[in-house]
Amino acid sequence: MEKTIQELLNFSIINIDKPSGPTSFGVDVIVKKMLGLNKTSHFGTLDPQVTGVLPIALGRACRLSDYFMHKNKKYVGIMRVHQEISREKLEEEISKFIGKIMQLPPVKSRVKREIREREIFSFKILENDGKDFLFETEVQAGTYIRKLISDLGNNIGGAHMLELRRTQAGIFSEEKIINMYEFEKAVSDWKNGNDEKLRKILIPAEKALEKVLTCVQIKQNMIKQLLTGKPIHKGEIKLLGEEKFAVFSQDKFIGIYRKVNEKDIIARAEFVFN
Repeated sequence: MEKTIQELLNFSIINIDKPSGPTSFGVDVIVKKMLGLNKTSHFGTLDPQVTGVLPIALGRACRLSDYFMHKNKKYVGIMRVHQEISREKLEEEISKFIGKIMQLPPVKSRVKREIREREIFSFKILENDGKDFLFETEVQAGTYIRKLISDLGNNIGGAHMLELRRTQAGIFSEEKIINMYEFEKAVSDWKNGNDEKLRKILIPAEKALEKVLTCVQIKQNMIKQLLTGKPIHKGEIKLLGEEKFAVFSQDKFIGIYRKVNEKDIIARAEFVFN
């Protein structure tokens, strides 16, 4: 609440409920134009027809994508099997896909088309209506759910996905999500002098970082030198086991550092918020 709205817009994340239809990049562009920003970027692309959790970084928070993107994802969806199959038999076949699997990205994917190892942490049927089965799955980042359903179908006479929704992407879930109508209303109110709703939907990037990185406190007399990009030396902080960590001075976010072993230097900056 102490920050101005412009300070928040320069270093925040919005957890958007992506609708079916637009691309993830298209939602980016809408958010960027409505907020009058130079840069936005989303954490984890969703296909145009897929809905759900789409975190969008604003301003300098775009530089933090690597700290949020490579986390587990959760989905719910509907698949249609091509031949009659009992729920028990389907669940038996699904169990073969839990754990580490080898997956070839689909033809239309953006990544290089080569077989990759991915892990399926859970994959279960919630209910069914004839040949349509509602499922829920948690997977390693980079897993293609449509391909997962297709590969399952190869074992049961065919299957394809009808609908898909991402319910969680790392620390971002649909429990605290903003649909496009709510976002547009908050922006409209802000442009008319009331920023209350917009403030509520902006997640300060440093608060999000606290959930994915260990936080280390420094003394106030170190702030000036660290904000110029200087490294951290022995005796200045107490390091824990993590290779990367966020540095704060009380509530003030300084940056993200990685451990090094360079004589007296024990950590160097990856990102400095100056």
